[in-house]
Amino acid sequence: MDVHLKELFGSFQQQFGANAANGRSALGSAPPLFPDCVMTKIEGVSAAFIKSIFRACSALYLSHPWQRFRPHHIFGVEVHDSKPLFSCAHFGGNLVGDPALFLYRSNEDACSCVPTAPPHTLPNLKRIPEAGILRLTFTSEPNLPFPHRKMIKALGVEIAGPKAFPFIDIIYPTTDYGVGNFENATALYNTPTLDELRWLFACVKALTQVHPQLQQCDSNGLRGHRALFEKFSRTLDVQWPAEDAKFWEMTSVRVTHPPQEHPDDQRNSLESIEQHDNSMDVNGWVVPRQCAMCNKDVSAEMAPRCSRCKAVIYCGHACQKQHWKDKHKGNCELYKAMMEREEELGLKDFIFPCLMDQPCKWLGLVKVHGKGMWRRMCSCFKEYEFGLLPAYASGTEAGVWSLESGMCPPDAPLLDHLGTKEISSMTLLSGWAEYYNLRGIPMSSPVAALLSFPLSLYHIVTALNVATKTRLAKGKDITVHYLGPEGELDWVPAFSELAYLLGSSGSLHIVMIGPEVPLALSGVSTSVNTKLKLTFVKGLYQDESSSLPPPHVVVALNAGLETYSTWPGALEVIKSLNIPSFFTDYSEPCCGNAKQVLRASGLHISYPVTPNPFRSPVKIQSLSNNIPSFSNGFVLGVNT
Repeated sequence: MDVHLKELFGSFQQQFGANAANGRSALGSAPPLFPDCVMTKIEGVSAAFIKSIFRACSALYLSHPWQRFRPHHIFGVEVHDSKPLFSCAHFGGNLVGDPALFLYRSNEDACSCVPTAPPHTLPNLKRIPEAGILRLTFTSEPNLPFPHRKMIKALGVEIAGPKAFPFIDIIYPTTDYGVGNFENATALYNTPTLDELRWLFACVKALTQVHPQLQQCDSNGLRGHRALFEKFSRTLDVQWPAEDAKFWEMTSVRVTHPPQEHPDDQRNSLESIEQHDNSMDVNGWVVPRQCAMCNKDVSAEMAPRCSRCKAVIYCGHACQKQHWKDKHKGNCELYKAMMEREEELGLKDFIFPCLMDQPCKWLGLVKVHGKGMWRRMCSCFKEYEFGLLPAYASGTEAGVWSLESGMCPPDAPLLDHLGTKEISSMTLLSGWAEYYNLRGIPMSSPVAALLSFPLSLYHIVTALNVATKTRLAKGKDITVHYLGPEGELDWVPAFSELAYLLGSSGSLHIVMIGPEVPLALSGVSTSVNTKLKLTFVKGLYQDESSSLPPPHVVVALNAGLETYSTWPGALEVIKSLNIPSFFTDYSEPCCGNAKQVLRASGLHISYPVTPNPFRSPVKIQSLSNNIPSFSNGFVLGVNT
């Protein structure tokens, strides 16, 4: 009898450890307790890496995926440049037990273990695949084994909440299930390997970013376990922790729902595209990156980059070494500093997709492709001259913005915070959040991508340039010479918002001059009440400036001073007029080139390169680098 009890107790210790625990995990039992569970004992794992994993886990916990997803909502996850250790994930413990994330080696394993409907919200222990499951459980501190609690305190790990202590283990099946339902089943537990922890880190980082983007199928009327989500596929970069950096320090993670979905299959998300769908080049949706040295196309998912600045893309070691010798050695530190500002530049208040790797794809994701003013943001309507797109459907505001009611600026004056009294004074804005709140637009609306142009202009004349701000405050008129318009010629309805922002202050006359103004528009003027007038002039500024009304300020948005050969002549006019002039551009390198062009023309940079608070929130992915780039991203000025 003693021998039998000793053998039984030894088996219990092997599976659950020597200590007892309270609480209940996502598998219906307490988290496994065994003396050697301390992650710092895993070969190759540093304390700093463990802290990075726990930070990533806390971020996932705070994103609350368990509020929306049930165990049968399975995600496919692929971590590139890594062993295919797992392929599927799902969130468990939604209604019963501690919240958890489960990773499976294959889709078949996930389908065999995950329940398809309530009341079973937990994986079936009796069906644990032989290959095992990685489990990330969030539980209360008393439920953790003592060595694990001691490790957390020793490392000073930040925990997201009293019930958010993470515990990571691998679960394997046993042949002895006992009697009764799955809560009476047993399993073997083990600590993960270093490679499995790396895989978990990449998976958790990716899921935290993408799971809020899943859209529930419209009008299905289903909630909880019956909720259905549109098909989804997204590939994003995940940076390895600095203390565990691999050679390229970055990996790509692809997340799909349901699993094994082709990355180009966005059909459900794009069903609302109504015009020009047949002209969309689906093959072009997988946008390759480009080697900065030889311009060779590189797989978007596998593109290596400079391991120091993480900015420049290469096709291999040979091009990287050559580019370092030829050019990059002098720019690497500067690019590194620019990349470190990436998080600061991201406008995190918005809750729509904010990365544009292909215009048609992005427009489809926000459901405006081929509609209204958005048509000018891709090449599907390139056969039409700027300013001459076909009329909007029915000429209505819905046709202009092509968004649901309440998702775009109302065609009405601004009201006070009570919504009862019209604001008469000129409105001074600090950024997008203030503007969206003022106009009652939800942060899920993508209108900022178009309004970046009129509001960048408004920011210049009411905040950056004291002279024009003073004139407007005194009720006087100002004239703006707006150089090089292109898409703006089709976005005139968006500029009408300026009339409401001006209130009862002075008025604004915008003269748009550029070679892309069509002959049919040249010389035409249009007014929005008495506060805003737009005039269009075809030609180069140096040729037309003498016949234009004198300006109070000159503006060029997304100027590209180093790109167009006609700029030196225009800059000579600006120099001779000695009028405050402001330029925006996409990125800091673009602005650096712009400064060289301006100085070569004898102009002094009197307003330094600064992030534009009304830059587009949509980051533009460049072919050969990862440097933060946004439409109207940065502003600089001369003669101020």
